[in-house]
Amino acid sequence: MKAAKNKKILLAHGGGGRLTEQLIRHNILPKLRNDVLAKLGDSAKLDFHSESLFFTTDSYVVKPLFFNGGDIGKLAVCGTINDLAVAGARPLALSLSLIIEEGFEFAKLDKILDSIGQTAKENNVDIVTGDTKTVEAGGVDEIFINTAGVGESIEGVELGLDKLEATDKVIINGSIGDHGLSVMSQREGLEFQTELLSDCAGLGGLIGQLLENTDGVKFMRDATRGGLAATLSEISSGSKLNIEIHEKNIPIKPSVQAAADMLGFDILTIANEGKFVAIVKPESADDFVKICKAHPLGKETSIIGKVTESSGEPTVRLITKIGGKRIIQMPYGRELPRIC
Repeated sequence: MKAAKNKKILLAHGGGGRLTEQLIRHNILPKLRNDVLAKLGDSAKLDFHSESLFFTTDSYVVKPLFFNGGDIGKLAVCGTINDLAVAGARPLALSLSLIIEEGFEFAKLDKILDSIGQTAKENNVDIVTGDTKTVEAGGVDEIFINTAGVGESIEGVELGLDKLEATDKVIINGSIGDHGLSVMSQREGLEFQTELLSDCAGLGGLIGQLLENTDGVKFMRDATRGGLAATLSEISSGSKLNIEIHEKNIPIKPSVQAAADMLGFDILTIANEGKFVAIVKPESADDFVKICKAHPLGKETSIIGKVTESSGEPTVRLITKIGGKRIIQMPYGRELPRIC
């Protein structure tokens, strides 16, 4: 009996026997096929020519599994690609590990695997190794995914918080809060006049263009959990410098701001999955923005502030639309659980 004829995952699919083999060969390999993965070795042999490699890993437990603009599979691929890209690496290969609850429907699994395969293809990376485990019903919430990624350094690029200086510009590649509020609204069954859409996207292509064609990029970070507030707080704390941003320059979709206001959330702390913050030399900022705006994932790019000197504890200050000042703090805990 082929795995495809089973409508749901059984514990035996993770037992290492015939059903495991059928799951891998009939459901997983056809979606992710490449020459390295097809060997089904315990490890993938990869030939790299770079002297400097980057390695990262992340796990994904988002609920719901499918949301406007993406799903857990797309999120797992994009999230790991983005972690490599903002570090100054060209993403090359990913691993994929699935932890699946007994009773999980094959129709959902196939949809997730299709998304993983398509997203990897669109971002020019291969899934080269992986693992599948099944657990008893209730052991996980349907399916959890772990991805790890390897990337090679982009020649001539060396990013770091120690490179930041006063007057450097703070740039973001688009609107904030889209992902977190899209996931929350669907999980809670909330409906808004304008449909909220996650910004989940792989940033490797855009960031690669920027790093290869722009001088003066000093540091980058993707603004995921904790949103813009957490990202800027980490940059300020790590560099021992202040950051000053202007509320009027931060791209926010009106529908997303309205949803945040209605739910009582601070839009600056809401998670994103397709946005990065870059610290760039003033003389390079305009070229950086120009390249961003010519790319589909950077059309709303904006210079939102600058780095300034600090005489004491480094802080992030927001200049409000009416000219007031507000201290932006690192979020204390989780406002939106299970958003990635």
